[in-house]
Amino acid sequence: MSDSVDRLYEAVLAAKHADPATSRTSRLLHAGRAKMAKKLGEEAFEVVIGALHASPEAVARESADLLYNLVVLWVSAGVSPDDVWKEMNRRERLFGIAEKMLKSRDQKVRPHLAVLGRRPLQKRR
Repeated sequence: MSDSVDRLYEAVLAAKHADPATSRTSRLLHAGRAKMAKKLGEEAFEVVIGALHASPEAVARESADLLYNLVVLWVSAGVSPDDVWKEMNRRERLFGIAEKMLKSRDQKVRPHLAVLGRRPLQKRR
């Protein structure tokens, strides 16, 4: 599988310099990370739907789309497949291939969320 991902990564890298009018990949790369992240989330959701409908064909098809969009995001973020494989190897050494690293409360990264409708704090006198 890593050979396929590596080939896809190289093709996406090449598409960075292609004409967005003729390359869907170039168009996605030029749309920005927010668009790429949205597409990645949509594909992940479609994998979930396929799984819930017990459709192996849909899971396989949507997983391929998910991997494509993940690789596009990697290229945008400056992440290579080798970076991911190194992290997977590190985790395998620590936890085993089929285990995910546990996160303690202190290690969890929580995105900063804007609170809507909250009034600013007033200065104390």
